Amino acid sequence: PTIDQAAAMDALRADLGGEEPMLRLLQGDVGSGKTLVAAYGLALAAIAGHQGALLAPTDLLARQHAATLGDLLAPLGLPVTLLTGSLSGAGTAKSLATIADGSARVVVGTHALLQDRVAFPRLALAVIDEQHRFGVGQRAALEAKAGGVAPHVLLMTATPIPRTLGQVL
Repeated sequence: PTIDQAAAMDALRADLGGEEPMLRLLQGDVGSGKTLVAAYGLALAAIAGHQGALLAPTDLLARQHAATLGDLLAPLGLPVTLLTGSLSGAGTAKSLATIADGSARVVVGTHALLQDRVAFPRLALAVIDEQHRFGVGQRAALEAKAGGVAPHVLLMTATPIPRTLGQVL
C-alpha cells in the first residue's frame, strides 16, 4: 500500500475496533486504491466473524469489485459472494442462502442487496461505492440490514460533492 492507503487502513482498523459505529468518507481518484482499502476493512470484519457488504451502482462495477476483492482476499481464505439482478435463479438462490446463513462473509452487489429478501445475520461493515449515486433511503436500507445495530459505514467516492462532505461532517 501507498503511505495514504496505509494511513486509511490504520484509521479503518482503529474505527472498526472502537465503540462507536464508523462513518467515514474515502475519497480518491479512479485507480487510487480505494478498493484495496475497502478490501482491508472487509477482511477485518470477516476475520472477526462478521459480514461485510460492498454496494455498487452498476452490475459491471459490482462484478469488477467481486473479481478484484476475490483476488485480494483469496490468500486469506475469504471467498466473495456476488448478488446482482442479472444472476440466474439458481445463482441468486445460492447467494441469498449463503448470505442468510452467515457463511458469505464478504458480499458484493448492486441494488439487489437492498431487497427485502436479503438477510444478513452479522452485517458489521457496509461499504458504499460511488455513494453519490445512491439516495439517502437506499444507503439507509443497506445499513438497516444490520438488524437494528448500526454497522460501520465506509462511503467511497471519486467525486466529492457538498452533500457528501456534509453527511460525513
